[in-house]
Amino acid sequence: MSDKEKILIVEDEKLIRWSLRERLQKDGYETHAVETGQAALDLLRDEDVDLVLLDYKLPDINGMEVLRRTVDLYPDTTVILMTAYSSIHSAVEAIKLGAYDYVNKPFDHGELLASIQKALETTRLRREVKRLRSEQKNAYGVSNIIGRSSAMQEVFTMIRKVAESAATTVLIQGESGTGKDLVAKAIHFASDRSDKPFMNITCSALPETLLESELFGHERGAFTDAKLQKKGLLELASGGTVFLDEIGDMGLALQSKLLRFLEEKTFKRVGGSRDIRVDVRIIAATNRDLDRTVRQGAFREDLYYRLKVIPIHLPSLKARKEDIPHLVTFFLDQFNREFKKNTHGVSADALECLMRYDWPGNIRELRNVLERAMILETKPQVEVQDLPREIVFHSPEEAGAPLSSEPAMAETEDGDGGNGAFRLPDTGVTLEEVERDLVKQALERTRGNQTHAARLLNISRDALRYKMKKFGFL
Repeated sequence: MSDKEKILIVEDEKLIRWSLRERLQKDGYETHAVETGQAALDLLRDEDVDLVLLDYKLPDINGMEVLRRTVDLYPDTTVILMTAYSSIHSAVEAIKLGAYDYVNKPFDHGELLASIQKALETTRLRREVKRLRSEQKNAYGVSNIIGRSSAMQEVFTMIRKVAESAATTVLIQGESGTGKDLVAKAIHFASDRSDKPFMNITCSALPETLLESELFGHERGAFTDAKLQKKGLLELASGGTVFLDEIGDMGLALQSKLLRFLEEKTFKRVGGSRDIRVDVRIIAATNRDLDRTVRQGAFREDLYYRLKVIPIHLPSLKARKEDIPHLVTFFLDQFNREFKKNTHGVSADALECLMRYDWPGNIRELRNVLERAMILETKPQVEVQDLPREIVFHSPEEAGAPLSSEPAMAETEDGDGGNGAFRLPDTGVTLEEVERDLVKQALERTRGNQTHAARLLNISRDALRYKMKKFGFL
């Protein structure tokens, strides 16, 4: 298959057709030449053409009609219109219909070649954008969000319904690290807006005045550093989606301007007087309890209910632990590719630790734990000693509070029928024995003061009392 760029010449005059083809072939292009509009359309149907040099006046179909059909059916193919019947009206019409350029006969070959090179650059950019958007669709599709739990199946159903709807406001709520940004992208790329921009901004990352400028844009001279006019995200995303992460941290003054935009679909740039109308879907996300934030007066009630037209709640990882094995497999596959490793899953005891832990940082924390293990270790499996101490030593009664000073653990055979006891490397000491000794030492150091001992172990007092009963210290 030739890697030369392919040019179709549509010209009814034989001499011009032959001359163009010869010159372009010498310039390194692959060329096809036809003399009628219908022949051109037939060839475009069967061939992947990069550029069409199209005569305005053809014996069967008018060149403008061929241009119109080419732009509609083959939007990645660029068209240059050629004519001996030049007029401003026809040139304007050709550009409006989607022609890249309009050249007059007789034409200078050097000028035509320069126009062809620029047009082909446009073709390459269009196809690259199309390829990247296709990759984004595949990367951020609903199928790439991991979750077989019933809670996540409900989320997937909501994503599909919202994506297919005309809803212009969506509110995603959930703890930090649950994947709110992935859900926002999945909605966008599953919708008919997927070919338009997806723009995102974190509301807590910028001062309110700068955030306003980023969202709405500003006019030249609107403030000291505004030397040029700037379009905001709402304009740049026209037809697409704007994702407002951490919306709960937006200031009240800016909340009122956002509400006005949501109600009227218009806004003014900072320092501007003209209303600008755009069509965008707003997806807002927060890890805050907005009901409480509204009651505290830190978030506008009317904006809350305007955003909450379509609410989506993301469950914590603790609430869908049955998804952990699938997430582990997904992340290990990802890191194997990224780090060029060949890790075959996690050991049974390591998986038990992962399942027992409460994951206050949710999926983000799980991903980080596995990434660390993959970077630091070269073993065929992720094992217990590859996990952080707080995960290995965690017990459900501690509600996620980690012990702070335990050494890393390894899994070994315990020699008593395979009951799965953890032992320190090369010592034969069980994890339970180590834990009992740590509790004993903490109580001795603090002379029995349970509050101080719990603080020393970095666990709650209730968790300490549970362990004291467990080990017979109460």
